[in-house]
Amino acid sequence: MGKALVIEHDETGPVAGVGERLVEHGFELHLFRVLDDPSSPVCVKKFPDPTGHDVVVVLGSQWSVWDNGPIKSWVDREIDLVRNAHRDGIPVLGLCFGGQVLAAALGGEVTRAERPEIGWYEIDSDLPEIVSTGPWFEWHHDRFTVPDGATEIARSEVSSQVFRVGESVGVQFHPEVTADIVASWTVEGRGELEDLGIDPASLISESVGHQVESRRRADRLVDWFLR
Repeated sequence: MGKALVIEHDETGPVAGVGERLVEHGFELHLFRVLDDPSSPVCVKKFPDPTGHDVVVVLGSQWSVWDNGPIKSWVDREIDLVRNAHRDGIPVLGLCFGGQVLAAALGGEVTRAERPEIGWYEIDSDLPEIVSTGPWFEWHHDRFTVPDGATEIARSEVSSQVFRVGESVGVQFHPEVTADIVASWTVEGRGELEDLGIDPASLISESVGHQVESRRRADRLVDWFLR
């Protein structure tokens, strides 16, 4: 049985479907939660050593890699963990914030995007049979540049969406998401959605409609990561 180190930033961003697919592949999930209180960005915990794990999965976060003032207590340590894991041949799968962490760890740049992407979006994929054109669920305000030596696989009008470097993969969207997760995020982000003219009920309804096919797309993505 393989071992997967899962970096979860707080209880609002679980590994969900991606974790279920890893378990189906025989992986044992080892969860490290960075923040016990989602409202506080401070973490003094020691980050785990990825040595002895077969893969590392880094999940999303409400915080921004580029604006590391609030999360300075831990973001550099997380970037170091990811850099060291990749260097030591441990594949890293970064999802949304996790994709930005992977990009930053390998020399890419993370900046504020021209506009947020919140909702279900089609993407332009060079490998649509593996990395589907979607739609995929997005909720982000930032973007990353693809690190030197990496191959960009997919993109949107706003940002790069998927890159692969060696056995590690970074994505900007949320393949792990379920309709229930989206519903919980709309509660936390109701003010932001209202400012953008996005109806929470419609977003939840759309997520319910996409859930089955989205999981199938996510399974193919995880399978490709593990190949």
